[in-house]
Amino acid sequence: MNRHAGNVAIPNDWDRSGLPGWTYHSPALLELEKEHLFRTHWQIVGHVSDVPNPGDYLAMDVVGERALVVRGKDGVVRSFLNMCRHRGSRVVADNQGNCRNALVCPFHGWVYNLDGTLRGAARPRSFPDLDRHEFGLKQLDLEIWMGLIFIRFRPGPQPYVAELMRRHEAEIAPYRVEEMVPSWGIWSSVSNVNWKSVRDVDNEGYHVAMAHPALQDLYGSTYYDEPFVNGVSRSFATYNPHAGRRWSVRNYVKIAPQPERLPEPLRRAWIYYGLFPNMVIAMTPETVQFYQEFPLSTGQTLLRGAIYRYADESREQAAARYLAFRIDRDTMAEDVQLSEWSNESMTSNGFEGFYLSDLEYGVRTHHDHIRAVLPVVNLESAPEEKDVWGLNEALLSQR
Repeated sequence: MNRHAGNVAIPNDWDRSGLPGWTYHSPALLELEKEHLFRTHWQIVGHVSDVPNPGDYLAMDVVGERALVVRGKDGVVRSFLNMCRHRGSRVVADNQGNCRNALVCPFHGWVYNLDGTLRGAARPRSFPDLDRHEFGLKQLDLEIWMGLIFIRFRPGPQPYVAELMRRHEAEIAPYRVEEMVPSWGIWSSVSNVNWKSVRDVDNEGYHVAMAHPALQDLYGSTYYDEPFVNGVSRSFATYNPHAGRRWSVRNYVKIAPQPERLPEPLRRAWIYYGLFPNMVIAMTPETVQFYQEFPLSTGQTLLRGAIYRYADESREQAAARYLAFRIDRDTMAEDVQLSEWSNESMTSNGFEGFYLSDLEYGVRTHHDHIRAVLPVVNLESAPEEKDVWGLNEALLSQR
């Protein structure tokens, strides 16, 4: 027999072990992860409403790369490396802003049009003739899906986001994500753990009953996870029949409207879509949000995300959005602590690896996706750091 998670069958003989502990503390493996997971897979930068006017931009520094998203005078949103073609300086220094008519490098004053082409170098007679396209900003792949802006630094194994999310498109479409606007802007923080420990906690709901009293109160009796399939997972819950033991939950359930634009099953639902390797898009009746994590080192992770709301939201929707934020804020703090405790154990000689519950197939299938890209993580014992890249290439060549 098979168990079922939503509509996905889980084999009874599935492997309960997770990734070995050395994979959370290996600098050489981290560099492989940056190259083959983070730089070649789609990453959310923001939403089209973050750059509503010509010259509006978002910048994102992650995994040794610098991305710049800017809306052109023609209204088109484009993405480039935030890197001047002269000496590699940042073209914009802030994470968000407006550059009006042009992008001007603060180092030597090279000027770029909003479509990325070179307008001119400072003291142009000191250079040969510079082709405006050849010396323009280097363009990155960009896809806008339901208003969310995705980029990738290099072509990779994932299909385009629209294809990746096709099986969930009908469920998400009624939320009209493309019409939403920012709530409080893009946030970021740093957690002192390996990025995979953040994902491990977020990829399963087995811990909700014990570790998240607000979430357990809101939807614990109905929550279920589905595994990662072709790069996407899904978790779904509706409010408990008797939710309201905690102040935030009690008032949220009391105030939150049930919008008619949503089908009946979604009017009291919270849904999470995980996108491999490091992102979540979360839907509530009032908001959509994304959050993601990027490695800073083997033991530090950048957390980044944003919440979007309806431009015409009612007072009730605004109040519900605030209460949902309180619930999420407490949940995130609880998850940070849990991930730190789990992550630090992996440096101990007493750590013998994970032994996963039937409810933790989200963790296992996420690890399986990593194994498919980086087979070196299948080694139970840590190889020499200098050998990690070569071993991974050798294992890939044997497939």
